[in-house]
Order: sequence, then structure tokens, then C-alpha cells
Amino acid sequence: MRIVLWGTYDTGKPRVRLLREGIRKSGFELIECHTDIWGGIEDKSQVSGVFSKFALMFRLFFCYPSLIWRYLRLPAHDLVLVSYPGLFDVLIIRCFAWLRRTPVAWDVFISAYDTVVDDRRLFSVKHPAARVLWGLEWLAVRAANGTFMDTEAHARRLEELFHLSDGECGTVWVGAETKNFPASPTPAPRSERPLQVLFYGQFIPLHGIEYIVEAAGLLRDEEIDWILIGKGQETLRIREMLANAPLPRLRWLEWIDYPDLITWIQQADICLGIFGTSKKAANVIPNKVYQIIAAQKPLITRDSPAIRELLRHNPPCVDLVPAGNADALANAVKSHADILAGLRTTHCHADLANKIDAAAIGVQFRKWSQTKENFNINNEN
Repeated sequence: MRIVLWGTYDTGKPRVRLLREGIRKSGFELIECHTDIWGGIEDKSQVSGVFSKFALMFRLFFCYPSLIWRYLRLPAHDLVLVSYPGLFDVLIIRCFAWLRRTPVAWDVFISAYDTVVDDRRLFSVKHPAARVLWGLEWLAVRAANGTFMDTEAHARRLEELFHLSDGECGTVWVGAETKNFPASPTPAPRSERPLQVLFYGQFIPLHGIEYIVEAAGLLRDEEIDWILIGKGQETLRIREMLANAPLPRLRWLEWIDYPDLITWIQQADICLGIFGTSKKAANVIPNKVYQIIAAQKPLITRDSPAIRELLRHNPPCVDLVPAGNADALANAVKSHADILAGLRTTHCHADLANKIDAAAIGVQFRKWSQTKENFNINNEN
């Protein structure tokens, strides 16, 4: 069966790469019809300046004539798949796929409205830009013949936001590029060095980095080294927090290359997930959590309906703490320090490795596609 992956999808995101690889591993023939406009843009909300925004919109809309022409020249296919960020892509391709009598699926992954308005609070709910964004996304989820998100909780959130029927949106996990995140083979004994706690990410409100900094402050007298890697919307706020209350044992690196992440993960004793309090934070399992699982490292993250689709509270491998609670996070880190002090190594999550790799993501996509009666890919092979 043949699927066309169409549009301006961001191949810099593990979500897109894993979905693409998984679909191929699941036995589908995948044809890519793609124009890259997102190269070098890690956090799309941080594109600043009138010129930069205009240049990005110019590249976006002027790439569509070529993409449409290339699509119309493709051989017959069974499905058009639009991946992240596909808000405009799905609206553009809908009529051309209809001309070819081909259904369209949309991997929504991240709701632009939910992210911009509820999570990052860049606009109020009543702001005209928020209303326009909601209307576009309301139309886009209806333009697709099928949609899916990264967790069941996130799918239900999309249905709530845009008044879809219960169960209309499907689920395909994000997963991890497991070959890039192997378990540490020979970790140093814990008794020979301070505990090392690692967070990495784009410094967005969903991450709740201020609670990590507060927890580090609560444990400032402990033999614990804290490492933050990243930058983004919350950078200035975190910088001000650290200027007002310096933490000598906290090290902050604004950027490292993606291939180097595994070195930092393997060196850490505990890796941190997210701690934000927004609805979106309760509904997602971020890339870092899957990567930490693949590397078999102990994880502390916020408790939520989404995370319990994958993990259960199981110290010292998994500690689920209340969202937005620095005291709970500090207590969890201290508890881990006490437990891990006498252990040479703690390899966790070994039973999950084959549930989060590209092949497993492909199986999830195939199962989801087989639930859609108007798709022509419901073979049982």
C-alpha cells in the first residue's frame, strides 16, 4: 500500500522522523513530497522581528505551487499524510487529494491554538489572533479524513477544544530514536561522585523549569550537581531567578548538538521530564521522556493522565510528582540520592525498549489506519 507524506513537515523533529521510519518499517510504501522551510528553527514561537516572520510566511506560502504540482504528478496512492506542523498543509492539500479521490490523514501532534493560547499564553482567549487561530484549526481538523495525536489524553483534549466526536481522534506515540539513546554500558560507581541531575529542553512554560531551579535551591547544601541544557521563551525569567539567588552547583548550557545529548544523559544519575501546570503539560509525553526511557535512566516527571499511559510511579526508576511543586521535586531527588548512593548502576525501563522504537510507532500507525473505514489501506498483512 502506498502513502504520500506531503507538505512542509519539520524533519528536524524526532516525531516526524520516527513516524516516517515507522511507516516504512510497517510495510507501507512511503513517497515523500516535501519542501523544507523549518531548517534551523527549533522553537517556532520564538521567531522574532517583522522581517523574520514575513520571510518565513513568504517561504511557506510560495512553496505550495511547487508542492501541489509535484503532488499531481505522483503515481496513484492510497493515502495522503500530513505531519507536524501541518495546519496550513492540510487545508491546502485537501482539495487536490479530493480530486484524486484520496483520503487525507493529519498527524496534528501539537495544537497550535492550545500551545499559543493556553500553554504559552502569548495571546488571551479573546484576542483576535487567538480567535483566527482557533477558527483555522477548527477547519483543519475537519478537512482531514482522520486525525491523530501523541497520547490518548492529548487526543481527548483536541476533541474538547474543537468539538469533535468522542474517539474521533486517534493516538500514535512519539517514541524514541533508540539507536541514538543506548543505555550506559559502564557507569561510574555512585559513591565516588556527587549525584548529577539533568534537564534538557526548549525552556517553554510546559517544562516548568522554575520549579527545577526552586528545587535546586532547596537542596543547595546537598552533594547534588544540577545541569540545565537549553534556551527559549523562559530564558530571561530563569536567568533572573538565578541572578537573584545564585546556585553554585547548577550549570547551564544553552545549546548542545542533538547527537551529543546521549553523553549527558548517560553521565546523569537522574533525568528530569516536565513539571508545568498547563492542560497541555498534563496531556503530553515529551521527546525527552522517551529518550530517557531508551537510555534506561531514572526519571522524575510530573504526574498526569498522559504519562500514566506509558509509566507508573516506581521509584527509583520512575518518580511521578505533583505538577508545579518544587518541594515534591526536591524530596524526590533527595530520595533518589539516598537510594542510588549504594548502587553501582540502575538500568531502568528495559521492558519498554521495543514499545517505543520506530517499528512500534509504525505498528501503532497501522492499527490506527485500520480503524478508519474511508481509508483504503485496511489490509491485514
